[in-house]
Amino acid sequence: MFEVRLHGRGGQGVVTAADLLALAAFEEGQHAQSFPSFGSERTGAPVVAYCRLSQRDIRTREPVVAPDCVIVIDPTLVHQVDLFAGLRPDAFVLVNSTKTFDGLGLGRLLDELDISHLLTAPATEVARRQIGRPLPNAALIGGFAALTAKVTIGAVGAAIRERFRKDASLAERNVAAATETYHYVRQAMVLSGQGVLGVPAD
Repeated sequence: MFEVRLHGRGGQGVVTAADLLALAAFEEGQHAQSFPSFGSERTGAPVVAYCRLSQRDIRTREPVVAPDCVIVIDPTLVHQVDLFAGLRPDAFVLVNSTKTFDGLGLGRLLDELDISHLLTAPATEVARRQIGRPLPNAALIGGFAALTAKVTIGAVGAAIRERFRKDASLAERNVAAATETYHYVRQAMVLSGQGVLGVPAD
């Protein structure tokens, strides 16, 4: 089982991002679940959502306390919330930012975790360009697909189209944001010498 924890703020689509990831896994025949934490949901308040992916039935319903991946949708939370509590030694971390991990004050993660599993991506900039709004959730799921190889970008696109099936134009703009971030992450991994995992380039 692969467990993901997503951190952001109310109004940024954190719960939707977890749902999209679960839908993408379903598209590929995996078992998946997604759910939010409960607490304040006001705009701007910290929000956490969880997603589990597995080849088998998922029976646990507990919050993810030892994530295999953390996705940070709002980098302003970096020094306000313990985003990386319980991270597994081989965990992946994807942060929505134009800065490096050192620039974000997260240099310690470079020493503690596999550097090839750590990446930042300018998902908000991509969302502004492709969607016309600073909503980076779908873009980051595209980045997740490239970084972890747990779902394909084709499945992410299908999940987005299903989630936004009542607004085809919005769906395609979100697919474009996810695809652009997917390719950004793949290129960044190659340029940094990390290489890429076995993700189909569909």
